Amino acid sequence: MRTITTWKNDLTQHKLSIISFSLFFAWLLAFPFEGQVLYALAENAKTDGADLSLMVVFGHFIGLFISGTFIKKQVVAKMAMITAAVVCIAGSLVFFLPFSILWYISIISIAFFAGLYVASWGFYYKMYSDPDSRLKTAASVLIYSNIVMISIHVMTVHTTASIGLGLSIITLLGALLMTFRLEANCVKRELPKTYYPISSPLIFLCVFILIITINSGLMYQVVNPSFANFELLTSYYWAVPYIAALLILRRMSGRINIAYIFYIAMAMIGLSYILFMWLDISVTSYLLIDTLMLGAFGVCDLFWWSILGGFLDYSDNPAQILGIGLSMNVLGILIGGFMGSVITSLENPYFITSIIALIVIFSVLVMFPVLNNQLIRLLKSHVFLIRFAKLNESEQEEAFLKFKENKDLTEKEIEIVKLLLRGYTYKIISENLFISENTVKFHVKNIYQKLNINSKKELVKIFMTIENNSMNL
Repeated sequence: MRTITTWKNDLTQHKLSIISFSLFFAWLLAFPFEGQVLYALAENAKTDGADLSLMVVFGHFIGLFISGTFIKKQVVAKMAMITAAVVCIAGSLVFFLPFSILWYISIISIAFFAGLYVASWGFYYKMYSDPDSRLKTAASVLIYSNIVMISIHVMTVHTTASIGLGLSIITLLGALLMTFRLEANCVKRELPKTYYPISSPLIFLCVFILIITINSGLMYQVVNPSFANFELLTSYYWAVPYIAALLILRRMSGRINIAYIFYIAMAMIGLSYILFMWLDISVTSYLLIDTLMLGAFGVCDLFWWSILGGFLDYSDNPAQILGIGLSMNVLGILIGGFMGSVITSLENPYFITSIIALIVIFSVLVMFPVLNNQLIRLLKSHVFLIRFAKLNESEQEEAFLKFKENKDLTEKEIEIVKLLLRGYTYKIISENLFISENTVKFHVKNIYQKLNINSKKELVKIFMTIENNSMNL
């Protein structure tokens, strides 16, 4: 049993991890990653902010993607986060200097190290957020970071780029201080080792994220610049629908089917691009398009942040899972941004942008049922494992004994059932029981015949029913 002291410590670490990441992510969104501060500084320096932004997206992608290759423990993750925050502070200070080659060196450096920080946070996302609360955790960090980002954007518009840069650095200093207070090691009861294969659904999810975020890149490169004349309105309102959608979803967590909400989000994105193609460039048009588009993007971001959170328990290296997953988000924005830069040089750019966006949505809608089925199978199995792990050893044995008595299984068959329910493959079962794979398959066939079932999914369902009746869970 976890003690009250341990519980309070975990709660404190949970809050600290949310605060530290929210502050860091706010700096990232306000300054280097398509932030108002970066573009204001570039305008003052009479240089192309789009070139700097492209370097940021590329550097951030690399940092996210490779982070898991050398960040494999929580103590290393904390060191990486502290180092990244220090580098990002130093790199941000360079932008107080006159424009020079140092700007390019600094921007790519802070983008790369920002990727390391974000991916490393995966350890704290996993260890201090229970599986059933990760959607709320993801929603919280996205909400808080965007609120701080809006504040910095507004100050940048109303004052100067240098003041906006100073505020973003102060935010980053806050993130560094909070990161110092995070634990370097976490002593928590681990779940049983699972062998459910995640490579296929994870790859499919990454491709899915990559494709859908092409529309985000188109937004940054084509849609947002089209309304650049409404600087005050865009600085205040741009992320408000995004935050509103996240607040609603966080409040309704556990009471909604995220798959249904995702379909609504796709319809909202499609409608927003159709309106972008048809309407004029006016305040009313901006409010309609931005409300639909950013509200939908809030749903999409929360969808894959929470799904990636579900994958974390299948890996000993959460930095790798979170880093690769979010790198696909960044890569999609990079591809969409490149496509948008080409489109803007063509005739009828609004029409072409909208058609491409609708093609992306159609592709995503074709992929989504397949992805959803894979995720349901994977994560439902995990829910069972989480629940079963909460039983002590004697309770687990009692549940298996009850199962054996009710279903008239032999000792060997119940041993195989135990391993099947823990996600072991036939090969691993054969190695554990010192029998051939064919023998395992023979026993599994007999088990399924006795239980009148055809799959492991049905086996889990039967066992959970008996466990519920015997353990009153």
